[in-house]
Amino acid sequence: MANTIELEWTPAHRLRDLVAGKEISPVELTQLALSRAESLNPKLNAFLTLIPEKAMAWAKEAEAAIMRGDELGPLHGVPTSIKDLEGVEGVRQTNGSLPFKDHVSPADALSTERIKRAGAIIIGKTNTSEFGHIGTNENRLGDACRNPWNTECTSGASSGGAGASVAAGITSIAQGSDGGGSIRIPSGLCGIFGIKPSQGRVPRRDESLNNWHPINFSNVGPLTRDVRDAAILLQVLAGPAPDAEPGTIQSEPPDFVEALGKGVQGLKIAWSPDLGGVPVDPEVRQAAEKAAHRFADLGAELDEPGFKLGDGEEVFWAFTAMYRSKAYAVNGHLLEERRDDLTDYFIEGLEGGKNTTSKELYVAQSRINRYRAYARDFFSRYDLLLTPSLAAPAFPIGEHPETLGGKPVAHRLWGFTPFTYPFNMTGNPAATVPIGLSESGLPMGLQIVGGFAREETVLAAAAAFEQAHPWAGRRPPTS
Repeated sequence: MANTIELEWTPAHRLRDLVAGKEISPVELTQLALSRAESLNPKLNAFLTLIPEKAMAWAKEAEAAIMRGDELGPLHGVPTSIKDLEGVEGVRQTNGSLPFKDHVSPADALSTERIKRAGAIIIGKTNTSEFGHIGTNENRLGDACRNPWNTECTSGASSGGAGASVAAGITSIAQGSDGGGSIRIPSGLCGIFGIKPSQGRVPRRDESLNNWHPINFSNVGPLTRDVRDAAILLQVLAGPAPDAEPGTIQSEPPDFVEALGKGVQGLKIAWSPDLGGVPVDPEVRQAAEKAAHRFADLGAELDEPGFKLGDGEEVFWAFTAMYRSKAYAVNGHLLEERRDDLTDYFIEGLEGGKNTTSKELYVAQSRINRYRAYARDFFSRYDLLLTPSLAAPAFPIGEHPETLGGKPVAHRLWGFTPFTYPFNMTGNPAATVPIGLSESGLPMGLQIVGGFAREETVLAAAAAFEQAHPWAGRRPPTS
């Protein structure tokens, strides 16, 4: 049997092979993941809820299936987690919000169903900002989620617990969601891989206002230490569903795993250091530019044509006008009913949505339509766009940067994320790959954006970069 130290950092696809070959049991893997979670969670606050009894019961069922000779799913026996914005039947779902601290999910979310069907073992629910509302992971349920590279710093959010868990070796894969960067932000800050698929690639059930179409920018996707693992989990999550929300891509997805070996030879790739002028930390910009030029060495044609959806503050305003309006439509009642239990940032967001006029909503939607048209035209000429993943490395909790590179940011809470939310509005797939550590020892990332419904090109590029510059061997201090 593989020893414990190896298993903590073994990719999910390899764990599945060990399970299928009866070299390790799902029970042993689950015990290890739970033990690490219990040991590291007091330092990281990666999990809001652990479910050891359910996890061990599922692990025993998975082991029995192996002994019976049943057909095994692509993640059979591999421990994983579900972000606490998605339901697991019979398990607490707080949404990162104190008013919901005792809420129990009546049913599995569609992504949970698919992960279970693939044979993965869910060990718990990961930490998130309140209703996923900002890109750092503070809420009223307890201490903030912390970064394994420096526990004084933010993990990023809103899939912050998922990112911290994967980076610290609790689980090799995690389910997250991304409505403005919430997979790419914690992946970038914690030094792992994460991909936001195209809007509609991973179905969600139509839940009326909870998935308010057409301004549901959120996408379910994977956070992993390994690009192959992300391709496998995305394959599990993706694909049509008869009861999915409007806008779901109802055609079968391509083979994401098969695409990993395609490389970038002959691809036409654009590089943008600042999306037309957003503030960026000079160290991040330099590291990302160096990483971008590696794609030319790998056989791609690299160009710097300029990419600008609009003025940075205008783009941010359009995003928040829509995002906050949805938040108020769904949860505005909490301002009257439970205001004292809400975070300041969620109150600010709800009030912003309440005060958004119909004219402003119309203008915001019009701008988003223009951004989508711009992106369609751009990706008719380029296969990929590269940018920094974030405008700064992780920073101390509660100390959001107000200036970067000598320029003021558009909004204090969102100023480090100007590269992420534009592609939630356009709907394009976007991933982040680790590119090294800052002088202060914190991860930095490069964002890879593809044409709509072209996740396989993004994954192929990420895999090529990973092969040239492996990152999975890096271990954060808190692990």
